[in-house]
Amino acid sequence: MRIGLLSDTHSFLDQNLLSHFADCDEIWHAGDVGHVSLIEELRKTHTVRGVFGNIDGQEVRSIFPEELRFDCQGLDVYMIHVGGYPGRYNAKVRHVMNTAPPKLYICGHSHILKVIYDDKYKCLHMNPGACGHHGFHQIRTVLKFDIEGGKPCRAQVIELGLRGRNH
Repeated sequence: MRIGLLSDTHSFLDQNLLSHFADCDEIWHAGDVGHVSLIEELRKTHTVRGVFGNIDGQEVRSIFPEELRFDCQGLDVYMIHVGGYPGRYNAKVRHVMNTAPPKLYICGHSHILKVIYDDKYKCLHMNPGACGHHGFHQIRTVLKFDIEGGKPCRAQVIELGLRGRNH
């Protein structure tokens, strides 16, 4: 299974993203969607899973939860928008890690692309960075990866160009 992972769109859907994710089976959004029409557009071609972020209004919050825990092809996935990263988890994520750590932990919020393995919890952390134009990031990024045998593999970073351009 191939996954397209994005976050922090802030209501901007780069049309190049759709071609990058054309071969994906699902698209996962790690929050700060912005306008709900963005999710509706993605759902025209893909199954979309996601969580709401701190900027998301009631419309997005009515379709996405704050936290999402699910199994995908034998991979235990936990997603939340604001959560921190290995060694710097917030209290909510720390509780999850201490009680039932997932194999893949996904968050957004920081606008900083990170893929880090947490040796303490035997868990891979992914933050796709930000693919919208709002924020301090310089380059808009997303991730694409496969799930095989219950494990994420073949992760790719996709750069969508400079923030503030192409919109």
